[in-house]
Amino acid sequence: MEDIYRRIPHRPPFLFIDKILEIKECEAKASLTIRPDFPFFEGHYPGNPIMPGVLLCEAVFQTGAVFLSDHLQAGSLTDESATPVLSRIRDARFKRMVKPGDVVEISVSLGEKMGQFFSMTGEVRKEGKVALTISYALAMVREDSQK
Repeated sequence: MEDIYRRIPHRPPFLFIDKILEIKECEAKASLTIRPDFPFFEGHYPGNPIMPGVLLCEAVFQTGAVFLSDHLQAGSLTDESATPVLSRIRDARFKRMVKPGDVVEISVSLGEKMGQFFSMTGEVRKEGKVALTISYALAMVREDSQK
């Protein structure tokens, strides 16, 4: 988890990746084990718990932030005083339910860069089958401009 904590500010209970699998030049992969004790399962279909789609999207966004953070540290994208912040969501498609006990693999790919904005695509796979696809953008926001 320390490798994740060094890259993004998210922490439990709002951290939806638990392992970085790989980071390459234009893509990254992470994973999440869907634990039955996640607190949202108490109210999200009691008796038939399903991982909320919005939290699957968040896992993709966090993986994208890990990717950008890694490239910031390498100096290949922009300066280090910026934080990746979600700026756009497009075309989210939910294809499979994710339930407690599942292990999902999250992958992201970098698209085009326009100024401080990075277009990305992502997907979540469960047992090798697509559970979610999404297109989104992250903006690199300087800490002093967030106030």
